[in-house]
Amino acid sequence: MTEKPEELAKKLGLRFNDPELFKRALTHRSADSRNNERLEFLGDSVLGFVVAESLCEKFAEADEGVLSRLRSILVNQSALAQLARQLNLGDYLILGSGELKSGGYRRDSILSDAMEAIMGAILKDQGMDVARNWILDLFAESMERLSLENWQKDPKTRLQELMQGRGLELPAYLLLSQDGQPHDQYFHVECSIQLMSLTAQGEGTSRKKAEQQAAENMLAKLSEEIGTKP
Repeated sequence: MTEKPEELAKKLGLRFNDPELFKRALTHRSADSRNNERLEFLGDSVLGFVVAESLCEKFAEADEGVLSRLRSILVNQSALAQLARQLNLGDYLILGSGELKSGGYRRDSILSDAMEAIMGAILKDQGMDVARNWILDLFAESMERLSLENWQKDPKTRLQELMQGRGLELPAYLLLSQDGQPHDQYFHVECSIQLMSLTAQGEGTSRKKAEQQAAENMLAKLSEEIGTKP
């Protein structure tokens, strides 16, 4: 850990009655027996409920199968890890020496578990209403981009169809870096649309996942730039 937990709490707009609870949410099992596993279990449950409730309200006519698919798009290890990276959460994680040396602060599983542990800590410290509001704010942009028209398609497919529909060149994907051991690699990819001079980056534990994340980030950028709703 290179940064203090209270700095992250302030960045996230949180003020804990019990600061030790928040510190535990950032503590991996490799560092201490008093770690974030139980809080992660709690956070996973509250996250699933809050997102399910919100989806039911947003898509009132969708059946259970569609709602489940939409939830899986929002609530998955890769999506949570990406949110964690946007918050620079890895800088605040408390890891054992082994995980520090192996780059555990970059691993999707550790980042996503910490995100859910923070949600569990908020619930225990301040109750359901605060936890719900914080989660909804965190997922607001991702929730806004969901539609019943594109729920079956992955980000790369949606981006390709958007480009084709506008008569534009297809996006290009460039591998920027590939780190780690053969059994534990990490990929950093850039997606670019040359004629529009736009680029977006993605990260993941496989090149495919990194490209999908880059495509998702490009879709978000296009939504801001040209008012599309991919």
